[in-house]
Amino acid sequence: MNQALRGLYAITPEPADDDRDLLAKVAEAIAGGARLIQYRAKGLTPERRHAEAAALLALCRRADVPLIINDDIELALAVGASGVHLGRDDADPATARARLRADAIIGVSCYDRLDLALAAARAGADYCAFGSFYPSTVKPHAVRPTPSLLTRARAQLSVPLVAIGGITPQNGRLLIAAGADWLAVITGVFAAPDITAAARAYSQLFEPGARPTEFP
Repeated sequence: MNQALRGLYAITPEPADDDRDLLAKVAEAIAGGARLIQYRAKGLTPERRHAEAAALLALCRRADVPLIINDDIELALAVGASGVHLGRDDADPATARARLRADAIIGVSCYDRLDLALAAARAGADYCAFGSFYPSTVKPHAVRPTPSLLTRARAQLSVPLVAIGGITPQNGRLLIAAGADWLAVITGVFAAPDITAAARAYSQLFEPGARPTEFP
């Protein structure tokens, strides 16, 4: 993963009944500046997940935006996605790397634990994700680290850091100042009445001059 890249990491909501609606929403997020897309779909049939992932990959390739598959190494392999995101109960980064391409993007959820991030980086993870930093409707009972975790992680890790959980364009500034390279967002983008405008509001936080110089 190119560590020079940073920005909005848009994670898909649970798909609507019409998968074309999902594609349209992701296209709008990319138009607003999303630079990384994750396909996250729980409880769907394998056939539908494969079809949606393949369609999203085609869309992302046209826009030159990587597509990451949540929790499913085999699906990422089957469709040729850019990489996979691993959670607490998934395989380790080394196993995912052996199954996927050598240049695949391997991300790992580290919740509120720096030790998990250090271990993931040693195992070959390309980025480490922390959160939920703020109350989240997607995972209301998730652990709640403070932004200072990003500062400590930034001092000890060279891989990009992803912040997730209840992030808005207002509180996202604090997370970037604390050390986040990426802001991962679901509801704040895809539940917005204007998805492109919402994505642009997050993306603009990463423009020169928008990043605060200090973390309070």
